[in-house]
Amino acid sequence: MEAEQSQKIVNTGTTTVGLVCKDGLVLASDRRATMGYLIASKDIDKIYPLDTHIGMTIAGGVGDAQTLVRWMTAEMRLYRLKYDRRITVEAAATLLANILTQYKYYPFFVQLLIGGMDEDGRIRLYSVDMLGGVTEEKLTSTGSGSPIAYGVLEELYKEEGTMVENLKIAAKAVTAAMKRDAASGERVDLVVIDKQGFKRYDKNEIKGLIG
Repeated sequence: MEAEQSQKIVNTGTTTVGLVCKDGLVLASDRRATMGYLIASKDIDKIYPLDTHIGMTIAGGVGDAQTLVRWMTAEMRLYRLKYDRRITVEAAATLLANILTQYKYYPFFVQLLIGGMDEDGRIRLYSVDMLGGVTEEKLTSTGSGSPIAYGVLEELYKEEGTMVENLKIAAKAVTAAMKRDAASGERVDLVVIDKQGFKRYDKNEIKGLIG
């Protein structure tokens, strides 16, 4: 019965990537959601804006992840209203970790990346696990396709590179994962966060970048 119920849960499966660049942050993902062996959706968002300067990628249970997106988005708005300034990326990651820690006995089945650019121009990226563990990263990947993505990232990522340079590397890492991981697929989604804020590339722009 447990196996039957687990197959009914929509899972992002997923490959997500986060890269810190000298001029901003790159986030990338695939677009497939699975339900057991069924492809439940071929066009699901896995990268969300929490504020104009912070984004989050999701991997794991779709319902759990989307609940956390709504929760965090509301918290970001409340922070702005209360303090008349935007929250730092580190504080947002700590808040997310605290939420997950509170529910560790009935956990959210998620693996998350949260990152962005602070008002002082500092670029931060954090990986947050389902029990609230947090690590700051320069490059990272989550989801079932992450071992494949890491092979590309470790070889090609440029820590002092620009977003334009690392966008292609992030796209290549996700594309490689989609070729080998059954739970990752459809197409690449790309987002950058810099001084201008959160920007998602459209399909045609991504095709141009991938070549």
